[in-house]
Amino acid sequence: MRLRFALLVVSALSLSACIDSATPILMDSQPLLGQTFNLQFFSLRKGVAHDPQQARYVWNGKQYTHAGGGMEDAKAFTVHAFDGGDLIAQSVADERQSTIEYGLLRRLADGVFLLVPVDEDDADEATRAKYCERAEKSSCRVSTREQLFALARAAAARRSDRGGLVIRLADDEKPAK
Repeated sequence: MRLRFALLVVSALSLSACIDSATPILMDSQPLLGQTFNLQFFSLRKGVAHDPQQARYVWNGKQYTHAGGGMEDAKAFTVHAFDGGDLIAQSVADERQSTIEYGLLRRLADGVFLLVPVDEDDADEATRAKYCERAEKSSCRVSTREQLFALARAAAARRSDRGGLVIRLADDEKPAK
């Protein structure tokens, strides 16, 4: 699996068994993280943080957009309230904006989040059969909120040491390239 979801709050996650959609499913976006913020991202492998990068994001009235620093492939995302205080990040995964990917943000401490992909492999066979649609270049495409939430709940129920660690930095810190 390769981590490309610098999301958070996020960003843009592309993992092999991640679910995706052709268009955004969650349309009720609000600036839940504030108007602007700086983030420090780490990819997690076997529970250890690697590959630190910082980026700045700005709310444009519709979504968070990349405004500086690294994580240039994480161009835009939205964050939505989910079960149990978790958040779902919805991000554009490609330049043509033809693939939308989803991650679960779990608050570990104030300003610290674990970001895990919503992965079809977290669901049992019956759930995958019911909610995953097969599409070109996608083993699990979703098109409804019900499908997304069922698979996100499966991801939330599973303890994970994969994904990324996202830390919100003080607003006066400028992201490093």
